Amino acid sequence: MATILVVDDERDIRRALDIVLSDEGYTVDTAANGLEAIQKLQSHEYDLVLTDLKMEGADGFEVLRKSREINESLPVIMMTAFGSVDSAVEAMKLGAMDYIIKPFMHDDLKLTIQRILEHGKLSLENITLKRQLSQRFASDEIIGQSEAIARVFDIIEKAAPTRANILITGESGTGKGLIAEAIHKNSPRRGQPFMSINCAAIPETLLESELFGYKKGAFTGASTDKTGLMVMADKGTLFLDEIGDMPLIIQSKGLKVLESGEVLPLGDTKTKKVDVRIISATNKDIEACIRDKSFREDLYYRLNVIEIRIPPLRERREDIPLLVNRFLKEGAVAAGRAGLSFDAAAMNFLIGYAWPGNVRELRNIVERAIIFSTGDLITSDNLPQKIRKNDGTGQPVDIKLQPLKTMVSDYEKEIILNTLRRFDGNKEMAVKTLGIDLTTLYRKINRFEVDELKK
Repeated sequence: MATILVVDDERDIRRALDIVLSDEGYTVDTAANGLEAIQKLQSHEYDLVLTDLKMEGADGFEVLRKSREINESLPVIMMTAFGSVDSAVEAMKLGAMDYIIKPFMHDDLKLTIQRILEHGKLSLENITLKRQLSQRFASDEIIGQSEAIARVFDIIEKAAPTRANILITGESGTGKGLIAEAIHKNSPRRGQPFMSINCAAIPETLLESELFGYKKGAFTGASTDKTGLMVMADKGTLFLDEIGDMPLIIQSKGLKVLESGEVLPLGDTKTKKVDVRIISATNKDIEACIRDKSFREDLYYRLNVIEIRIPPLRERREDIPLLVNRFLKEGAVAAGRAGLSFDAAAMNFLIGYAWPGNVRELRNIVERAIIFSTGDLITSDNLPQKIRKNDGTGQPVDIKLQPLKTMVSDYEKEIILNTLRRFDGNKEMAVKTLGIDLTTLYRKINRFEVDELKK
């Protein structure tokens, strides 16, 4: 049976949970506070952590953060009082599997634990596979455990061993160049050259000579022969970044190389045989470029044998804590400030921001936060205002303040409604979870005047 760590600063609760869970066949270990729990997490292996949210010193958030550092797949359930449900929901955004409201029925707790442990068994194989793929192809910013990035790793695994040309698409800052390097390093060409060039950063005439080379005397200033990147990458890989910005005349020459396998340097009369794999990348809609005649359709099909779309960061938000911790660790070591961490509120803002600059922007924000922080804990005050005021789209939110009494009443109504839905309208079960009696529940239902609550 599973081993469960119970964390609560109330002795009677620890003892009661120990008895109840032991009777179910679980092996139970207990901790009287967050610090003791963290010490046990560092020296013991557990299948599940059941922790109180509000504790002196290290609270449930700190236990959650540390448990994910030690074992990111370790499920954590938060125990919280009715008035702290919003904090429990925040904890779930940061990785907690579920929460349960005190006072709770032991049967509810047992069912919750059983469900989470069964889910863990079913997903263990999938998690292990994703971790293996992540470790195999991880390269600086290209890390994560999300389904979106796992699909990218899966395509890389299938495409890397082949000779096929690859087109990588995605917004700026998503790490297209890193994906290109990962493909090369995991291909049979790994021991051969990996050459790269940004087609948008070089003038047309210079781009042509960089790609195809030239003979001495081909033009004024050509005092020696120059070997182009197409030849330098022979037997290896050539990465053409921002391929959508390549001028049409150079597209035509590139197409000839792909069709014939031969390069004709500028000013030369003899071609050179090459065996080069082309990996291209763009943040443009190439099919739209084809329609407006700025990109050759025949070249597109030569380059796009396999397409890999890199998802923007907003489509894989569950990877943001992993990326933040990676960048924080690197930045803290560089700054001589090991031990830095983000508090729950700051991390929540980072997860909610839309990241138009993607991983590149996230790295910059983490580095900035390290500079502006003064203690061991980075707070939301250390983040730019644009991140602290957003609704998940990256746009500022116009917050309309309401009287406190109205806000509390709306929140209370939402909690009661959600609890009744959870138990399919069973008011007896609802009052046990909410910690109120039936009379109080009916009084509140009548006050809120919601038909759904009166059923």
